[in-house]
Amino acid sequence: MRIGILALQGAFAEHEKMLSCIGVSSFEIRQRKKLEQSFDGLIIPGGESTVQGKLLRELNLFDPLKEQILSGLPVFGTCAGLLLLAKEIKNDNRVHFAVMNITAVRNAYGRQLGSFYTESEFKNIGKIPMTFIRAPYIESVHGNTEILASVDGKIVAAKEGNMLVTAFHPELNNDLSVHKYFIKMVKEHKGIHI
Repeated sequence: MRIGILALQGAFAEHEKMLSCIGVSSFEIRQRKKLEQSFDGLIIPGGESTVQGKLLRELNLFDPLKEQILSGLPVFGTCAGLLLLAKEIKNDNRVHFAVMNITAVRNAYGRQLGSFYTESEFKNIGKIPMTFIRAPYIESVHGNTEILASVDGKIVAAKEGNMLVTAFHPELNNDLSVHKYFIKMVKEHKGIHI
């Protein structure tokens, strides 16, 4: 099994370390030719969603990746990755892949609370550490989207079909459970029984 990690900007190296800790190989996607390789899932890291959206288009990665996600490729978006996958961003008229039935709020916690750490329940996992860095949150979910975690009444993790998103950065803590959750999704997609 191999996971592609979008490596245009943001915390991609930290995701590589997490996958390595659970014995999953990964590679960085920076150029279109990397998409010729076979991979079983995609991680879109945190960073700056507008910059990543611009680079995805400039490097001709946008259309082929969107096509693969729509075809069922398991994808995990953290922070900015959540915004790239959202069908609607409440305080931004730009949308990017627009494949997940969520309405997100960009930089939702404002500058004063730009970064914070907490621990909260994640469905089917239990209490986990959550690090937020000028994070978005999900204002509402639609269709078959399932809420996986909330903090102070705000949705911070959700899943819809092959798509998983977190407003927080699981790659910045030592807890591997969210990455394991994603790999379980990948295995189920491949028909590997766990």
